[in-house]
Amino acid sequence: MNLAVRDIRHNLGRFLLTCLGLGLLLAIVLSMLGIYRGLIAESLTLARAPEVDLWVVETNSRGPFAESSRLPGDTREAVARVAGVTEAGAVTYQSVETETAAGKLRLYVIGYEPGRPGGPTRLVDGRPIIQSRYEVVVDRSTGLTVGDRLKLGRREFRVVGVTAGQVSSGGDPVVFITLRDSQKLQFELAPPAARRELARGGGEASSDIVNAIIARIDPDVPVAGVADGVRRWKHLAVLTQEEQETVLSRSVIERARRQIGLFTTLLLIVSTVIIALIIYTLTIDKTKEIATLKLIGAPDRTIVGLILQQALAMGAIGFTFGVAFIVSMKDSFPRRVVVEAPDVLALGAVVFLVCLLASTLGVRLALKVDPATALAG
Repeated sequence: MNLAVRDIRHNLGRFLLTCLGLGLLLAIVLSMLGIYRGLIAESLTLARAPEVDLWVVETNSRGPFAESSRLPGDTREAVARVAGVTEAGAVTYQSVETETAAGKLRLYVIGYEPGRPGGPTRLVDGRPIIQSRYEVVVDRSTGLTVGDRLKLGRREFRVVGVTAGQVSSGGDPVVFITLRDSQKLQFELAPPAARRELARGGGEASSDIVNAIIARIDPDVPVAGVADGVRRWKHLAVLTQEEQETVLSRSVIERARRQIGLFTTLLLIVSTVIIALIIYTLTIDKTKEIATLKLIGAPDRTIVGLILQQALAMGAIGFTFGVAFIVSMKDSFPRRVVVEAPDVLALGAVVFLVCLLASTLGVRLALKVDPATALAG
C-alpha cells in the first residue's frame, strides 16, 4: 500500500488546491524568466535584423542605440569603397508617437535605402517599399494592415507590407520608410522654425544626415581588419556585430536585466519557504496518523517516504500546471515572453531540489512524534 497516495486521496480537494496555488507561484517565476529572455531578444532584434557585420557611427560614440550618432549622408560612399566591404547602407532611427483609429501609437521608425542593407528582411504580408516616397512597412503588432494609412509627422504614408517580431528595445513596434522620408521626418524643421532660421541668416540646414552606416563584409576578409581600417583612415567609430549586441544587452538594458534577475531569485526563495510551510502544515495535520504508524511498528523509512513522496508529487503537479499555464498565456503579454526549454528544465530541477530541501522540516517533525500520541483522546 502506498501511504502517500492514500493520504492524498483522503484529502484530495485540499491537496489539489495547494498544488494550484504552488503552480501559479511557479508560473510567475517562469514568466519572469520568459520576460528576461524576451527583453534580451527584443533588444537584439534591431541589431540582428539587417544581417550586417559592421556598424559605423559618429566618432567617440557607441550609437545609434546606446548614444546619439550623426553622420553626413555621403559617408556611405566612403565606407563602401573600403576594401572588403561588399554592401553598405545608410540608416536612421527615431521614436515617433502618432494617432491611429485605435488611439495613440508609439513607433520606432527606421529609414533605409531600398536595395541596400537596413530594410525589412521578412514580410508576412504585402510587398517591400518600391517607391521613393510615402510608403511604409509596419510590424504586425501595430494592428495595421496593407492598404491602411499612417500619419508620420506632417505626411501620410500608405502601408504596403507587414513584418512580424520587429520591435525596439523598449517594445515599440518598428516601421520602415525610405531614407529620404525619414530624413525629412527627423531633421527637417517645421515651416515656422525654418522661416525663423532664414530670418536669422542661418540659411537652410542640410537634412542629408544619417545615424549610422551598416556594412556587410566579404566572408574571406577578417571583419576586425576592415573595422581597424575604417577607424584609422576614415576617423569614425566602428562596432562589429558582436560588439553592437554586447552594447545592447550589457548597457542599454543592463539595469532592467539585473532587476528582473533579482526579482526572479526572490520569487524562488519565497517559493522554497512556501513549499516548506505547506509540507510542515500537512505533516502537523497527520500527527496522530504518524503516531499510529509508529505504534504498530512502521519503520521510519515508511514515514519519511510518505512525506517525501507527497512533497515531490506536489512539486511535480504544481510545476506541470505552471508550465502549461505560461505556455498557453505567453502570447497575451504586452511584451515578448520567450519560454525556452533549458529554462523550463532548469526550473524543474530547482523545484525538485526545493521539494527535497523543504521536506526536511516535515521529516524532522514526523520523526519526533511520540507513538503514545495515538492513544491520546
